[in-house]
Amino acid sequence: MKKILISSFDMEVGGVERSLISMLNNFDYSNYQVDLLLYSHTGDFLGLLPEQVNLLPENKVYKTFRMSVKDTIKSGQLTIAIARMRAKYKANKSNSAESGIKQMQYMWKYALPFLPEVEAEYDVAISYLWPHDFTAKKVKAKTKIAWIHTDFSNVETDQAADLEIWKSYQHIIAVSDDCKKAFLSKYPSLSAKTKVIENITSPQFVMLQSEEKTENPMTTDTRFKIVTVARLSHAKGIDNAVEALKKIKDSGYNNIAWYVVGYGGDEKRIKQLIKQYGLEDQFYLLGKKINPYPFIKEADLYVQPSRYEGKAVTVSEAQILSKPVLITNYSTAKSQLETGVNGLICELSVDGITKEIIKIYNTPSIRDGLSSNCKNINFNNSNELIKLYSLIT
Repeated sequence: MKKILISSFDMEVGGVERSLISMLNNFDYSNYQVDLLLYSHTGDFLGLLPEQVNLLPENKVYKTFRMSVKDTIKSGQLTIAIARMRAKYKANKSNSAESGIKQMQYMWKYALPFLPEVEAEYDVAISYLWPHDFTAKKVKAKTKIAWIHTDFSNVETDQAADLEIWKSYQHIIAVSDDCKKAFLSKYPSLSAKTKVIENITSPQFVMLQSEEKTENPMTTDTRFKIVTVARLSHAKGIDNAVEALKKIKDSGYNNIAWYVVGYGGDEKRIKQLIKQYGLEDQFYLLGKKINPYPFIKEADLYVQPSRYEGKAVTVSEAQILSKPVLITNYSTAKSQLETGVNGLICELSVDGITKEIIKIYNTPSIRDGLSSNCKNINFNNSNELIKLYSLIT
């Protein structure tokens, strides 16, 4: 039986974590022994891990990556705290819209010499979430595989440092064709080792979970209801969603409510925008939800207003629930859906989102057509795992 190690940060509520749960729930445990290493044993998704997965003990050094620098020092990890402060200083000099991405990359780079190695040896080691330094440098395995969940052409990283880590892997997995193309536009030298394995979706699980009884203000809201499930971050474009609803309201459409399921670092800024535009009774932040499906089920339209994506898991899940879907034209959008068939793609701008939502609101036949088409599509793609098994030697 082949021994596999999969590593990731934690099991907090998020798209990457949800896709990992789906993959683990469809894994072939008759042929593979799977160890899961989480840097922090935290997150509401921990309870969703299948019993066949062996969750390795938490290591207090790696757990500091989810702690403040102050708490890291208190825990006795002074060298890690210094590495974290050095990473923040260097990242802030980049003046990037998402300096936190570079900060995370530098955190690993500077902390790496002080991090413990994994003692066991594996046939395959899978790093499921970037940065991939840990599996590259601290794990012994015959084959190493790294996953890509985002559009790297829109992510500002230290390319030289990143490339050095990518070279440690025999295989790099992108979650869509366009995600692969975007990655190779930045790292063309890695073409031979980059492949596509889509996020695993389970229609039966999504539909079953959508029936769960939960406190949901959408059930009594008789207005036209939009829902988005996303992290509150620059990448997901929730600020653009608020701007779009303001324009929709100014155009005379007062019967539309927008609900967002999710949490993140931009929450304060988004709340300020909602208040600034007087949308407190139309734009709602519902916060973190372990099960977002009852909220998607109650919606008239699912909208993904992202600036960039790899392939949004929640879009596929909304389609499974036969919801009309609108996504912005981020560079990997065409890998997400076929516009006019199982969803629509609009211009990546506030005006683009505004115009298309008004059109969909005014045209029930569009909504009905998209919904009907989704009902006739088989979204079960667990056979994608065969591609992964073929890489395990």
